[in-house]
Amino acid sequence: MSNSRTFDPAGVLFGIGVPVLAAALGLTLTRLWSPRLPETIATHWSGSGPDGFSTPGSLASTMVIVILLVGCGASAIAALAGALLMMRRAMLIVGLTVVGLLLTLWIALLAAQLDLATAVDVTLPMAWIGLGIVAGAAVGILGASTLRDYRERSAATMPPDPRLPRGPLDLPITQRLGLGRTATAVLLGIGAAITAALCARAGSWWPLAVFVPVSVLMVGLLRFRVTLDETGLWVRNLGMTAVGYGVEELVGAAVEEVNPSKDFGGWGLRLKGRGNYGVVTTTGPAVVFTAANGQRLTVTTPRAEEMAGALNALADRRLADR
Repeated sequence: MSNSRTFDPAGVLFGIGVPVLAAALGLTLTRLWSPRLPETIATHWSGSGPDGFSTPGSLASTMVIVILLVGCGASAIAALAGALLMMRRAMLIVGLTVVGLLLTLWIALLAAQLDLATAVDVTLPMAWIGLGIVAGAAVGILGASTLRDYRERSAATMPPDPRLPRGPLDLPITQRLGLGRTATAVLLGIGAAITAALCARAGSWWPLAVFVPVSVLMVGLLRFRVTLDETGLWVRNLGMTAVGYGVEELVGAAVEEVNPSKDFGGWGLRLKGRGNYGVVTTTGPAVVFTAANGQRLTVTTPRAEEMAGALNALADRRLADR
């Protein structure tokens, strides 16, 4: 079955619509507040106070360009229905986190200088930055949960090659891959220590508001839950399905030895050419799922032989039952 959809409606709404609305909100507030702002407002601070100034209109132009180029530039990929679902979700969360940061910073700059005669002694409320990151990340995660996988799907018409492994259907088989508990605890511990030092130096809690969403996103993107059940092979992270193939699509499941750096150019969820995906977190055996549409999914796991055998047996049974 083929799906010719080019754009994901939810991706268009969140990946393009939300940044545009954010830019429009900032422009509207700038226009409404301009009579209450100094002719020249502070836009940059050093340790001793503001050291950069511009007009409200110039600030608005700059922020619109940055929001649309950086924030929307990252999140807009969510609108492309044919792109890898996990990549679309990750870029949407990153892009809207940036949009939240920039919009909140913009509003904070204006609000801190309302009804002031001069901007020389104004201080920037840094806590707003943390709140903006949290809000942007929350909207990004909400939007990511609404994205759907519109990739092309085709049903296999022949059973897998008889030379491929077969095995018992002792299902489901579930594997947790990527960062383990120890590595996660070490990374979070180092980040928390750095954040605590920054909080103490800044005399504010706002670095914590930066650390929490960034840490959740980083750890979530590096941890995977792979499940093989009677419906197919599915990879989840951030609590959502990142990539998956139904057993009806299976041409064949094989076992290969994989080196993430050598074979995929890195670690994690990787793309090696068009339609060749990998969840590669260790050097060693991997189950390789080849779909009828020509795509491949490689998953490194010590249970590769067991998973390949079960997949091929499922495909045999499905075709025999038709």
